[in-house]
Order: sequence, then C-alpha cells, then structure tokens
Amino acid sequence: MGAAPQRDRVPGDRPDDPPQAALPWEVWALLAGSFLVAAGYGIVAPALPVFASSFGVGVTAASAVVSALPVMRLLFAPVSGRLVARTGERTMYLAGLLVVAASTGACALATSYTQLLVFRGLGGIGSTMFTVSAFSLMFRLAPEGRRGQASGLFTGAFLLGGVTGPAFGGALVAVDLRAPFVVYAIALVLATIVVGALLARSRNVGVRRDGQEETPLTLGAALRLPVYRASLVSSLATGWAVQGVRIALVPLFVAVALGREPLWAGIALTVFAVGDGLVLLATSGLSDRRGRRPVIVAGLGLVALGTGSLGLATLPGAAGLAVLLGASAIAGAGAGLLQPAQGAAVADLVGSRRSGGPALSGFQMAADVGAIVGPIAAGALAQGASFGAAFGLSAAIAVAALLVWVRMPETSGGARR
Repeated sequence: MGAAPQRDRVPGDRPDDPPQAALPWEVWALLAGSFLVAAGYGIVAPALPVFASSFGVGVTAASAVVSALPVMRLLFAPVSGRLVARTGERTMYLAGLLVVAASTGACALATSYTQLLVFRGLGGIGSTMFTVSAFSLMFRLAPEGRRGQASGLFTGAFLLGGVTGPAFGGALVAVDLRAPFVVYAIALVLATIVVGALLARSRNVGVRRDGQEETPLTLGAALRLPVYRASLVSSLATGWAVQGVRIALVPLFVAVALGREPLWAGIALTVFAVGDGLVLLATSGLSDRRGRRPVIVAGLGLVALGTGSLGLATLPGAAGLAVLLGASAIAGAGAGLLQPAQGAAVADLVGSRRSGGPALSGFQMAADVGAIVGPIAAGALAQGASFGAAFGLSAAIAVAALLVWVRMPETSGGARR
C-alpha cells in the first residue's frame, strides 16, 4: 500500500501538533469562565431594553442601549490586541471581567437614560479585554485538528450559560427591572474568582515562547486573505442578527407588537439558546471533519430563515407564539453551526505559533459593527415601518454573507485531506 497522503497545512500551523491531540486543561478553565459570564449576560438580556424604555424613551433609543457596549468594544478593540501582548492574556482576561462587573453594577444604580447608556457603554472596554484574551488563549492552546471543536465548546459553554439566564432574567424583570443587573455583576465576580484560581496554576498561560513564535499576523496581512475578508462579513452578520437585533428587538417586539408579558421574551431568548446549544452538542467538531465553508453556509442560511420568520409572529393567539418560538429555535440552530466554524476559520489563518491579536481584534470589531448598526437600523425601521421589515433586513444581511462564503476556498487541513 502507498504512503498515506500528507495533510495540507495553513499558515501558522505547528508541525508537532497531532490532529487529534487532547485539549489542554486551560481550555476547560476558559470554558468554565465562559459559562459563568454567559449566565449573567442572559439574565440582563430581557431587562436591558425594557429598563431603557422605563425612562420614557422610544424604541430606537431603547435599542441604542444594546449598542452602547459594542460601541466601546469597537473603539477599544485596536488597543486590546497590543495590551494582551504587553500584559499577558491572564491579566487582561481577569481585569476585563472586573471592569464589566463594575459597569453592570453601576447600571443597577442608574437614575436616567443617559446614565444607563454611559454605564452600559463603559462595560465594552472590559468586554473587549476578556474576549480578545480568551480567544487568543484558545487559538494558541488548541491543536490544529481540534480548533473547530475548541471554538464550538467555547461558544457552547457561553450559550449553555445563556439557556438559564434569559428565563431567569425574565422572571426577575417582573419583580424589579434593576435586579438582573445586580445578579449579573455577582456572576462576573464569581467568574473572575473561579477562572483566576484555575489559570494561576498554569505554566502555559502568559508564557512567551521566545525564538519559537512566527511573525504575528497583522491586520493588513489578514485583510489580503479572502477567507479572512469573508470571515469579517459573516462576523458582521452574526453581530447584526444574533448579538444585536435579537437582544434589542425581540423583547420590544414581544411587549409592543405582540402585547405579551416580558416572560415570553425571556422564553424566546431561551429557546434560541437551547437550539444553539443542541446543535453545538450534535455537531461538535463538524467543521474539523467536513470543512469550515459548508458549515458556515448552512449556519447563515438557518440564521436568515429564523430571523426573517420572526415577523410572522404577529399571527393571533397561540399561532403567533408558535411562530415566535419556532423561528427562535431555527435561528439558534443556525448560530450553533455558524459561530464555531467561522472562529475556527480565523484560527486556521492565525495558527498556534504566532500572535493574532490584531487580526482577532479586527474579527471582533466586525461583529461589534453589526451589533452596533443592527439594533439602531432595525429599531428605526421597526418604528418607522414595522418589526417585520426590521427582521427582514437582518435576514438579508445574513444572506449576503452566505453568498460571499459560497465562493471561498477551504481553510481546514483536516477537511482537505
């Protein structure tokens, strides 16, 4: 029999990383922190736009509060990559968690719309600190043959925390609009303690491997790669439809257009998270085996279908609720396919032996642009036209990203064998 074919490699691969090497224990520590962060974020999600509305502002202004955090993330992202290189991933990660905890606690004390907007925005500085640090660690520590799985587990842990968060947050809103912010701040402090204690034992986190690392992947070099540009487009679509419009408009849609209690908004967000989590569990590592492109295309298609269908939830009675929950489940399943695969596609370009801070910051910035522009544009369209038009626009953004990815080459070495 002939020799087995050699596995193709992408820039940045580490030759001594076997395709099926076990995930380091530090990755599991990051997963624990991701779960705790997401549980608190999910608790706040149903309350944030409703809390903003309690200060007497319109739909557009209430939606803008959701954009405040990603605005600061976007502004601070170019600095975060350099800070990670100077201070280390662990320090930046823990400091970021504490900054968001302080910001969230301050939101609970807000007495005006302006204060809420400012306090929520300041949390974006901490958010980009721990997000870039976490992904930098994940991409550096995960073996090449497990990058898709590691990215999926990271996203899955975040969404597993979000399964219980929105429903719990919806119940808290019925008691006090400020209670979810207090609970989220406590969850972030808990995450800092747990992850800090675990990472303190590591000999790999924050250790520079002098003489072994390749030239960092700069943003300029990354932008010359077609797959990276496609990843930016799909990241923008993810930020727009999944992270922005879903959080900003669904609670307002349920309260204003459907006339339902806030609890139903929490249930809809929970159904999204459940659909996302179930798909992640069922397809763990799928993009490692089948390739990034087909998984991303399928995910974008489901996100477009589920998001566009939300406008049909205005049907009377139980039919409307069935559409609301069904569309949320479909969009969640699409996100479960999309997010890990597109993260792994960027990891393929960064590799394990070099820093990708600037490229990772650019990838995050694209999602933040979508999360900023999406709620504002969709909120204005909902106020000026209809919620159905706003959800339709979001679906169109996802379809545009799908068409870009259809033309992309494959980046996963395992899928090209």
